[in-house]
Amino acid sequence: MSRSLKKGPFCDPKLLAKIRDLKPGDNRVIKTWSRPSTIFPEMVGFTIGVHNGREHIPVSITEDMVGHRLGEFSPTRKFIVHGGRIAREEAAQKAETERRKVEASQEEAGKGEKA
Repeated sequence: MSRSLKKGPFCDPKLLAKIRDLKPGDNRVIKTWSRPSTIFPEMVGFTIGVHNGREHIPVSITEDMVGHRLGEFSPTRKFIVHGGRIAREEAAQKAETERRKVEASQEEAGKGEKA
């Protein structure tokens, strides 16, 4: 359920104060634990360190992010690949075919230079 239109978008007041104190283009990372804060247009161009439960993930704010929440850009769970032995074998086979393609293209390029 979304936030009531009557209340308006939420942003941590301390976070907004920190952003207002900085100059645009400043390279400092602003650390925050406020994942539910909405990204406002004033934040564009700054880098905000959003806490994911273990560490602060640096998020560079762009115009496309305005209206979204800070927590959307700092995943809290680390995805580890599905599958076991079969998936590893398929990945190794795919990597081997890619390596052979690269070697073949390098050999062709080497023959073209000698001629």
